[in-house]
Amino acid sequence: MSKVAVIALGGNSLIKDKAHQTVEDQYAAAYESCKHIAELIESGYNVALTHGNGPQVGFILLRSELSRQKIHEVPLDFCGADTQGALGYSFQQALGNILKKKGVDKQIVSVVTQVVVDKDDKGFKNPTKPIGEFYTKEEAEERKKASNWDIAEDSGRGWRRVVASPIPIEIVEEKAIKALLDQGFVVVSVGGGGIPVIREESGDLKGVAAVIDKDFASSLLASNIKADLFIISTAVEKIYLNFGKEDQKALDFVTLDELKKYKEEGHFKKGSMLPKVEAIIKFLENGGQKAIVTNPENIRKAVEGKTGTHITVHKEAGVAH
Repeated sequence: MSKVAVIALGGNSLIKDKAHQTVEDQYAAAYESCKHIAELIESGYNVALTHGNGPQVGFILLRSELSRQKIHEVPLDFCGADTQGALGYSFQQALGNILKKKGVDKQIVSVVTQVVVDKDDKGFKNPTKPIGEFYTKEEAEERKKASNWDIAEDSGRGWRRVVASPIPIEIVEEKAIKALLDQGFVVVSVGGGGIPVIREESGDLKGVAAVIDKDFASSLLASNIKADLFIISTAVEKIYLNFGKEDQKALDFVTLDELKKYKEEGHFKKGSMLPKVEAIIKFLENGGQKAIVTNPENIRKAVEGKTGTHITVHKEAGVAH
């Protein structure tokens, strides 16, 4: 059986800069990332690809905001579903074209994925995740009344809508994802952390206005399908201690306990590396054996042990820590 790798790509990795935000620009960025994922597939791995969708959801919300006087707005859970379909299509086409050129006979399939959260999650009582446009305080108060939003000031830049960011507890389509992987498909799933849904008393699923952390949901998927490797692909080649300071230090090989110690010492920032570190800790504590953090262009080299930050439960034989 081939080894299974779960690769979590950030939604921002498809937006190079403000001058390259169009759908065509995003496809070009997806194609670039897929070239490196294809190398991993070519080496024999089965791949489950997950991705962020923050900027893309923001675009849909902005379109919805600008047109709300003429047509209905798009609920947040449907924004998640829309981006899963559109980004899944980009990855299917890009990766399919690349693998075909390499002579690799693989099909890529996207699964629109619902992720169950607890309706009593504390995040719903204290929404903190900012989404969408910036407003003046007066505009934000108006939207709060009109649309029943929670609003908050965002880092001195203006007022924004805030929603809950609950912890993922179940991936509804998990059996389908696992079955597809077992049959050799490359599976794109859990986009944007999954579409957040709750289970009502009847057992029915219902979408909620929330945002699930993509790395937490990817970690849950990797744990539940017993992935051999969990890769978080982000903007940096490695995890750093004292990041951005003169004495910053790259981490090459660390154990789970070492990573937990660095986390407790406050080396990782909320909204940046901290959720990635916490997602890796969860994966390893739930039975995973190895995780890697690196940027897209170094995925293959990182898997070969030539770069990236490697995190394992125990020290690897013959590797200096």
